[in-house]
Amino acid sequence: MNTPKIIDLPKFLDPRGNLSFIEEARNIPFCIERTYWIYDVSGGEVRGGHAYHELQEFIVALSGSFDVILNDGKTDYRYTLNRSYYGLYVPKMYWRSMENFSTNSLALVLADKPFDENEYIRDFQQFKEIRNEK
Repeated sequence: MNTPKIIDLPKFLDPRGNLSFIEEARNIPFCIERTYWIYDVSGGEVRGGHAYHELQEFIVALSGSFDVILNDGKTDYRYTLNRSYYGLYVPKMYWRSMENFSTNSLALVLADKPFDENEYIRDFQQFKEIRNEK
């Protein structure tokens, strides 16, 4: 899979509270090597602002809402995440930023590789050059 996609997660409704889950290589198209979360984002702040050479991610709004803006080197695509039973698959080589965080929002991010600074592309112009070479 090499295009971004909203993926619905299993959802079990129960009067006591609902349940959803993520299983690697089943609900998402990769095995999980790293998990992190973003929270307490002040109003107006933007997170991200980078791309990855090879790393893939899956982003879920566990609480609240926020927008994920992806760029393929030519076009911006905006995804609003506001439910905990679906998430956004982000393939490698998409510029990513996150904004419009609601109060008490919680973003869960699953990645297929551990942290490696060399994996990041932090300059948008450089990203576009690399992306357009491929």
